[in-house]
Amino acid sequence: MVAEGTFAAIERILSAHLKPGDRVAVEDPGCIGVLDLVRAMGLHPVGVTVDEDGIDPQMLSAVLGDGVEAAIVTPRAQNPTGAALTSSRKADLREVLAEFPQVLVIEDDYAGPVTGHPYHTLSDDRERWAVVRSVSKSLGPDLRLAIVAGDRITISRAEGRQALGPGWVSWIIQRLVVELWRDSEAQQAIVAAAEVYRNRVHALIEALKTHGIAARGRSGLSVWIPAAEETPVMRALFQSGWAVAAGELFRLSSPPGIRVTTAVLSEEDAPHLARDIAKAFERSARL
Repeated sequence: MVAEGTFAAIERILSAHLKPGDRVAVEDPGCIGVLDLVRAMGLHPVGVTVDEDGIDPQMLSAVLGDGVEAAIVTPRAQNPTGAALTSSRKADLREVLAEFPQVLVIEDDYAGPVTGHPYHTLSDDRERWAVVRSVSKSLGPDLRLAIVAGDRITISRAEGRQALGPGWVSWIIQRLVVELWRDSEAQQAIVAAAEVYRNRVHALIEALKTHGIAARGRSGLSVWIPAAEETPVMRALFQSGWAVAAGELFRLSSPPGIRVTTAVLSEEDAPHLARDIAKAFERSARL
């Protein structure tokens, strides 16, 4: 089916199988929009830790064994940590999920081809599954369109829910997206953009290393930097002319940190930002 963006799709997929009060496994730290959506639907988010390879298999097994009804997983460009599934982590997660065939698995592949990382799916042969891929990151934020694949029951219920609201996604937008997918120059631009985003993330992580600061950002548009305290660091960076996001917005129970969006951070500016982050950390430690 076609939906008007990632969150519209996820809302309809969750509605297809869950009721208020049900529990949903989410990444911790994880996407603000997903956390807000789950709560707004009257569902209960259950955090699962994330490392560079993606969601943690042992913790996922524990929460699923405790009766969680659905899991939302970002296969690459995880927001805010930049985590991306590897083939090894995919195998481990698929082994866990095989023990819980009734659990609904939603893959939020929101950034698609601009992530700079291959796609690994968890949804093969599942009873309840959906993969959502938006075009807003790869083609433009005004193109509010997401493609959704899933099992027959999930898709039919989601389409029925959509019919009660907007009915369909603009045919003008759909045709425009198809033409951009067919256009060789547009596809070359997407490949080039993925390389630029990858280089920007790498530049910041390497610059932070020179100051002894560890950071995560395997794929996508974000870098996650653990921090003992978030507010003093954010305040110091704001005074230096930088705006970063507080990790508190993304966290349930995971340790604090800050998220830096690198989409518009040039490689030349990365050392300056890294220097100011190091100063902010030092200043925070003295408080």
